[in-house]
Amino acid sequence: MKQLTLNSPLTDIPGIGKARADAFSRLGLFCVRDLLFHFPRAYENRGDIRSVGHPTDGLPHAYVLTVATEPRTARLRRGMSVTKFRAFDESGTVEIVYFNQPYCASQFTVGEEYRFYGKLSPGKKYATLTNPTHEPITPDIPLPDMIPRYPLSEGLNEKTVAKAIAAALPCLYSVTDFLPEDIRQKHSFPTLSTAIKLLHTPSSQELLRPALERLAFDEYLTFSIGVALSCRALRTGTAPICRKQNISPLLALLPYSLTEAQKGAVREIAADMMRKDGLPMSRILVGDVGCGKTVCAAIAAYICILNGHQAAIMAPTEILARQHFGELAPLFQKLGIRTELLIGATPQREKTRIYASLLSTDAERTDLLIGTHALLNDKLAFADLGLTVTDEQHRFGAMQRTAIREKNPNAHLLVMSATPIPRTLALILYGDLDISRITEMPKGRQRVDTFLVGEPMRDRLNGFIRKTVEDGGQVYIVCPAIEEEDDGAIPLGRVFLPEATETLPLKAAIEYAEMLTTVFPEYSVAYLHGRMKSAEKDDVMSRFAEGRIDILVSTTVIEVGINVPNASLMIVENAERFGLSQLHQLRGRVGRGTRKSYCILVSDATGEVSKRRLSALCETYDGYEIAEEDLRLRGPGDFFAASDGSIRQSGGLRFSRIAAAADNRILAAAFTEASDLLGRDPELLLPEHRLLSEEVHRAFRTEHNTFS
Repeated sequence: MKQLTLNSPLTDIPGIGKARADAFSRLGLFCVRDLLFHFPRAYENRGDIRSVGHPTDGLPHAYVLTVATEPRTARLRRGMSVTKFRAFDESGTVEIVYFNQPYCASQFTVGEEYRFYGKLSPGKKYATLTNPTHEPITPDIPLPDMIPRYPLSEGLNEKTVAKAIAAALPCLYSVTDFLPEDIRQKHSFPTLSTAIKLLHTPSSQELLRPALERLAFDEYLTFSIGVALSCRALRTGTAPICRKQNISPLLALLPYSLTEAQKGAVREIAADMMRKDGLPMSRILVGDVGCGKTVCAAIAAYICILNGHQAAIMAPTEILARQHFGELAPLFQKLGIRTELLIGATPQREKTRIYASLLSTDAERTDLLIGTHALLNDKLAFADLGLTVTDEQHRFGAMQRTAIREKNPNAHLLVMSATPIPRTLALILYGDLDISRITEMPKGRQRVDTFLVGEPMRDRLNGFIRKTVEDGGQVYIVCPAIEEEDDGAIPLGRVFLPEATETLPLKAAIEYAEMLTTVFPEYSVAYLHGRMKSAEKDDVMSRFAEGRIDILVSTTVIEVGINVPNASLMIVENAERFGLSQLHQLRGRVGRGTRKSYCILVSDATGEVSKRRLSALCETYDGYEIAEEDLRLRGPGDFFAASDGSIRQSGGLRFSRIAAAADNRILAAAFTEASDLLGRDPELLLPEHRLLSEEVHRAFRTEHNTFS
């Protein structure tokens, strides 16, 4: 065996050939160092031993059982097999069943004790454990209580990943600790190598917490420093000074008046665009779904075009880009402004024409371009880009923000987010942006009545769904999972905030949608989730918007969706699994038309924190108040989770699940230390900060290349 180092390729580890190395590469793991920093997504608590007589709850648990009968394997049709035997503890007997694992028959001895981990299901004569994991119990050799569960890719299983990481652990001595020693001791953090070892080989849940806190702190510290340094690099240049600001012609075309909050945001945007020092605007516009951010962006674009420059608006989905184009193009056409739509589905001949029109210097020049990531194409260039707008900022990141800026580094930048961010968190996430907040809804926007119900109300809830559809309305149902795959492992959030979360069986979108087709055979039911292809998602949302789907079962992918005024009922299953700000955004998907609208939160959570959180949403409709409460009770993680299940902060850097699960105290401490450090050493040039500086630059260079 070769001597392993941090830079050794994974193929140097015994048992990892090219095929397995390719499987690891799909997780972004290429060398031994990558393995060490491939942290568990959750932990199985196999030290919490249950008796087989304990009431079943549909979740996996650990059982210490004595084998009572010889395992027997029966061959089934099509090459399948089943192996069965019975085992017992002092409370009763269960039947152990393994499908298609005939080798298991030789692994058990009658009279010997084993620790099994799996879901116990009731049966006619005996309860059943199907395909449980098992470990022999050996005197004087204790079994570990906490078993890590790792993110996997096709071609990898838990055993393979755990074995590879075990081989990499001896290289921990080579990991340098970049955190300044005075900060580490001040917060009583373990060293980096100790923290990494604890995460991979925890002896108890209690010892996990300091390791998780250390690693979460590291991520927030490097991010806070990186944002501050990026801010300095970006706040340079000579932006167009937009002195012409008569927006009356555009306002006259609007079928409504701006709210006072919108007027305030427009004043701040206009002032930025007229700065005499020539610094480009770098502003984020934050407000609830439906508060009127898009019209503020349209006014910014109009000001830019009035002054002879071009503007671009980038949306995260094709369907949202089409919606913006459909709303804005007719307005701008009346003002003599040429507007084009550019999306992935745009035919190549049309793309070529649009590219040429953007560079034109005559009357055929495109003034406003609306589109998706297609705007980032290297072939696309502007004659005189003066403003870029990114909509639904939490679906983009600093990488995309930087990429669109490269079309003209001196252009003004406006980004929009429908996530009301607490002020303390906004300072960290958007340290390179000035912040405008829209804190009121347009007149006539109705309040969505919100109720919290439990599973016993299921029949009445189904009746409410039926009544809504019979009355001509449409229904959203949001589930926390795509498929039924909950393995009962302890998520990292329950290590940081054990009192804030509960383990309850999850409703999964696909299975739930299939079940609803039998409950409501007369209605059109469809599902939507983040693993679907973009064209499939757009097709489903289009059919829902057109009224051809009555009930849409979805994951949180609908957080960023189109305006469906006819949707009047939002149901959120397992509501305890979502952050309050996320629930508030989902609630904002209904109540956008004339129908009286409702949001029903379904949860059987009994914990005090869960009940307090969900009750607060039923009583509070101020997005910022909700966001502050969510940050206080749950920490910052809910502001980072994307609909596809990945963890990405709103500026682009990928936070690990560890950082996203951390509590607010860790976030605040890291931000304070970053501010103090940069106050003493603005460029991190002191010798004791050299390793930290290298880590910050490595992270930002790897993730979004914002330093210049």
